[in-house]
Amino acid sequence: MRSLLSSVSLVAFTLMTAATSAAPVEVGVRPQFLISQIKNPELKARLEACIDKPMERKQFSIAHRGAPLQFPEHTVQSYTAAYRMGVGIQECDVAFTKDKKLVCRHAQNDLHTTTNILATDLAKKCTKPFAPAAGDKPASAECRTSDITLAEFKTLVGKMDAANNKATTVDAYMKGTANWRTDLYAAAGGTLMTHAEYIQMVKKQGLKFTPELKTPVVPMPYEGWTQEQYAQAMIDEYKAAGVPAKDVFAQSFNLADILYWIKAEPEFGKQAVFLDERDETQEKTFNHMDAATFKPSMKELKAMGVNYIAPSMPLLVTVEGGKIVPSVYAKEAKAAGLKIITWSLERSGPLQKGGGYYYKSINSVVNNDGVIYELLDVLARDVGIEGMFSDWPATVTYYANCMGLK
Repeated sequence: MRSLLSSVSLVAFTLMTAATSAAPVEVGVRPQFLISQIKNPELKARLEACIDKPMERKQFSIAHRGAPLQFPEHTVQSYTAAYRMGVGIQECDVAFTKDKKLVCRHAQNDLHTTTNILATDLAKKCTKPFAPAAGDKPASAECRTSDITLAEFKTLVGKMDAANNKATTVDAYMKGTANWRTDLYAAAGGTLMTHAEYIQMVKKQGLKFTPELKTPVVPMPYEGWTQEQYAQAMIDEYKAAGVPAKDVFAQSFNLADILYWIKAEPEFGKQAVFLDERDETQEKTFNHMDAATFKPSMKELKAMGVNYIAPSMPLLVTVEGGKIVPSVYAKEAKAAGLKIITWSLERSGPLQKGGGYYYKSINSVVNNDGVIYELLDVLARDVGIEGMFSDWPATVTYYANCMGLK
């Protein structure tokens, strides 16, 4: 384990150093691959015209956990790849450790699927130890950042987010990467990061920040630490690093966090991003095709001081006459003066047989990977989004360059 950690640390240092130089933007072959499948001839021709043009960095292109289509999420390696792909904004999902230190993890309880913790002595500290599959019962485990200290967290290495629920051993459980992702760039392990380290890396890259305060799975207050203190702790690390509020887009699914920042940290609150999942959490009272069921309404959110709203992609679009068009939700948000960001492109795998959750409102017209650009085009031009989160940011960077977006 020590040799692996040493090699990972050396690679991380090299990558962080490289990422601070004036590196050219590299989008690779994927954009051209997607363009070749586009059915809309006008869009296809316009995007093809940019294939040999140099690319520039774009704020419209937002890295979703780095570049996790192929790199372990929230690691130095993943953020470095996203930087080279021309993103303008990097994301860190913020969770806390047992000793109340902030780290980059998509959930407080995902260490068993995103790191090697189950293969280490720290496995015994997990909330729920590994249990093998037996009969109809799937394999399971639950390891939280709050189960371990920051020092212990830093001994772990990142892996592709996955688990084999049919596994009967820890080794097999950890090897569940989807066949459309890859372990090619994860075999040596990824270097985990604290929130403060992420800030320093992104600051050196000259990019902007979008930290997401993750909803704790432990009851709050946690050992006397309130939700508001947790929300404040995240902002305090930007202030301590001398990062201006205009460069930070703080996010949360918890509207109370957004309202706290608006009141307690108004400069940061101006561009705090309300991640809207009400179609999932309030299905009986929130129908994105019926504006009367929006509680609170878009106008009410704006009156509260919310300026940015970020729903998942399917909330923003629907199908009319066989074409992808803006939804009632999108129209209401724009009419209220809300700026829209959305998530997450390149997260669904091949689209030959539909796109699943991220395409659920338009699945009737999803039958090839070219739809990725067709959807992005509607979101950018017709919905008017401010930015797009992507698991493979090069796709969005290419589009933003070709369409002249900022």
